[in-house]
Amino acid sequence: MIDPFGADALRAATLLAWTSSPTRLREDAATESDLVRGGYRDRVLTELAQNAADAAARVGVPGRLDVRLDVDGLHVANVGAPLDESGVQAMSALRVSGKTEGVGRFGVGFTAVLAIGDEVEVRSVSGSVAFSASRTRAELDRAGLAAPESGIPVLRLVWPTDAVPAPGFDTEVVIAPRDGVDLRAVVAAMREEAVDLLLELPALHSIRIGDAEFARTGTDLGRGLTEVAVGDRVWWQFTGPSARWLVPVSDGSVRPVDGDVLRAPTRTDEELSLPALVVASADLQPDRRRIMPGAAIAHLADGYAEFVAALPESERTALVPLPGFASGAVDEQLRESVLRELVDNPWLPGVDGACLRPRDAAVLPGLTAELAELLTDAVPGLVAPDLSGQSDARALAAVGVHRIGLARLAELLAGQDRAPSWWGRLYEALTPLVVDALAVEELAAIPVPLADGRTVTGPRTVVLGEGLGGAGVDWVRLVHPSAAHPLLARLGATAVHALDVLSDPALRDRIDALWDGDGDPDTLVDAVLPLVAGVSTGSLPGWLGGLPLPDRFGELQAADELLLPDAPLADVLVSESPFGTVADRIVDVHGAEALRALGVGWGFAVLRAELPTGPDHDLDDESDWWATLSDDPEVLVAVRDLDLVDPDRWPTALTLLASDPETAALLADRDGYTAWWLRRHACVDGVPLSSLRSPDDPTFEGLLDPLDHPDADAVSGALAADRIESTATAEALLDGLADANRAPAPAVIARTHRLLAEATASGVLDLEALSPPARVRTIAGVVVDATDAMVLDRPWLASVIPADRLVVGDLASAGALADLLDVPLAAEAVHGEVLGVGRVGDWGREPDAVLASVTSGRPLPAGAVVLHDDLTVRLSGARDGDVAVPWWVDDSGRTHVDVRRIDVGVAGAG
Repeated sequence: MIDPFGADALRAATLLAWTSSPTRLREDAATESDLVRGGYRDRVLTELAQNAADAAARVGVPGRLDVRLDVDGLHVANVGAPLDESGVQAMSALRVSGKTEGVGRFGVGFTAVLAIGDEVEVRSVSGSVAFSASRTRAELDRAGLAAPESGIPVLRLVWPTDAVPAPGFDTEVVIAPRDGVDLRAVVAAMREEAVDLLLELPALHSIRIGDAEFARTGTDLGRGLTEVAVGDRVWWQFTGPSARWLVPVSDGSVRPVDGDVLRAPTRTDEELSLPALVVASADLQPDRRRIMPGAAIAHLADGYAEFVAALPESERTALVPLPGFASGAVDEQLRESVLRELVDNPWLPGVDGACLRPRDAAVLPGLTAELAELLTDAVPGLVAPDLSGQSDARALAAVGVHRIGLARLAELLAGQDRAPSWWGRLYEALTPLVVDALAVEELAAIPVPLADGRTVTGPRTVVLGEGLGGAGVDWVRLVHPSAAHPLLARLGATAVHALDVLSDPALRDRIDALWDGDGDPDTLVDAVLPLVAGVSTGSLPGWLGGLPLPDRFGELQAADELLLPDAPLADVLVSESPFGTVADRIVDVHGAEALRALGVGWGFAVLRAELPTGPDHDLDDESDWWATLSDDPEVLVAVRDLDLVDPDRWPTALTLLASDPETAALLADRDGYTAWWLRRHACVDGVPLSSLRSPDDPTFEGLLDPLDHPDADAVSGALAADRIESTATAEALLDGLADANRAPAPAVIARTHRLLAEATASGVLDLEALSPPARVRTIAGVVVDATDAMVLDRPWLASVIPADRLVVGDLASAGALADLLDVPLAAEAVHGEVLGVGRVGDWGREPDAVLASVTSGRPLPAGAVVLHDDLTVRLSGARDGDVAVPWWVDDSGRTHVDVRRIDVGVAGAG
């Protein structure tokens, strides 16, 4: 039998040593037993796979391992360098390894085979050897050596054999199982190890176990990454200076490891809590399960940051060890080294595309891509948005990344010189982050660009508004249109409209300053007039009319002292009017409508004042009008400059007033300043408007002339009313009553007398300003001397005084009328004595009286009545003689009635 490896000599030498020193036999047996029971239990496939990987690497071929069951036991075959003499010596010597490179050079892992059986063959194309418990026992018997209590040392005696490996393989280990070993269970367990072994042993490319084959493939992904696949399982692998790192991948995303062990290169018992698998060379104890005490392992973390940096940006924080309890001393040391490696090296993606060192980085929670783009060079060291979410927060904190909030962001933005549109986009990008009142408070100091070019701190001091102009609007803190955004309103900015800006007291101060020579009028005009164009007519404050505008000669005048070219108002004003004409260029640039709204005249200008407190609005005779009011008005609205109208042009002026809806509305307000002033001062054809009536008002028809004007109805509030409101109107009516050329109807005469009496009684008229008329008009329509007239104050006197001497108004106010006209009352001028006694009766007992009441619908008088067959009264005073009358009331108050005219008595006394 061929013995290429000197197996016989090795066996003889070992037997000689045992024979010479039985203690050596016991030591070998105990050592082998310890290795089988302790360090190399359950490591059969691992140890044989390492041997296979070493063999393949030695000759540079892809390693293959084949595991199968046969009738003679378990067969494990591999390709690569065949068995040699040093290998045989290493297997038969418990303290020596024949490997000078590769894995496992400090251990005696082949003893793992004894966990399955103690009859083992190693078949190789270079020669084969066998180890046998039974043959070793026989040798001990022949040598007279007792078997040790710990068992026969199987792997110390080696025999040559002629067996050859399976076809296609260079070496094959065959293990005959001892009784009680379930080889099928062993093979099933090996299938579970296959994938890990392919990851741990790069020289081993495939493992076949029974009919299941596991093959590893690798794809270069660039950046130092390799995609390793075994079946449908995938890892990304990175090779550092001292270790290989692998992380599982599913659907293109990394799946951090949830607990593993150090692989050196195969699995040890050193538990780790790192998020990636680590495969490295480390100093292990002889059983290859634990790190040697004091062994250096910190260097294994070198390059881990490069591994993380090679991953897609969104995956990187997944490989940061999170805070937690270490699984042991080795895990603690390695975790600390990995974290130190991550903290001190660039791998964290920044918003500018560069990798950052975590110790120099800052994260803004909730950062979006839009916000990141804007903050790229505004906030140094800012982490990219993909890693700024809540899911990455713990990992970033673990490596010391500084977390900045919105308040800190606002501080960092201070002093930024940016275009307003940049700020507008920033506010839009910040909006999703402002989710509560705390966020609002944190952004209280964020810079805001203004329309005038300044940038101020904090939205609470600024105003927002659309279409409110540009740089010239500097009297308020108006946000630049390109930066205006709803977020600013949420942060405290005030939303305003053009009217708010135009009503701001600061603008009034600015206008006043212009008249003092402080500021540029053109700039302010260019800012104000576009705003005016967007405001409804009549709502602007009156003082805005003081804005200086150039006239056609280039001189500055207040807007409300200027007229538009060809303004119809110019045709009705006095020649010495103070109004100028606004420059054509101002009209061309800003338009007539905006100028009219500002106060530049076209028609009559209207003054509007909110909550006025007195007559201080520069209106003609304003104090006199104010004295007619019982309370201050809430709003004063009045037509200005009425006192500048040429007295001969009032018909045209009234047309102009009636044609403008704003001024026309004021003409209808009798109590307002405008109608009041017109009644007091305006004349048409020399007649005051207060002495003219509306054509459709019959109250004073025949006494006052109607206004002959196409807009008479619109001017009704400035004409005489259906009551007497002034001494001037009373004077006009008295003149009309005394004018024999006028022919008012008796009803108009009586109504006018009544209204005059009521105005006198109520104190409306200034009697000292009125002279009693020399002639008065009687109810008959006749104008008579006042000395021949009497005011009717008792109804029964109407039947004894001629109508052409009787002035009739209202019986209740006859005294006031008599005072006004300086005409005596009829009861004072005429006295009557009833002739005859008559019959005393009662109204309710007289059938004719009751009948008269029922048929006439008048109330039946109550009390006594004296009935006469022929009632005659003897008159004295302004009228004398005996006169037959239908009824009479004597000086004692008794009513007398002619029985033939009892109906008249009922009507008069009822």
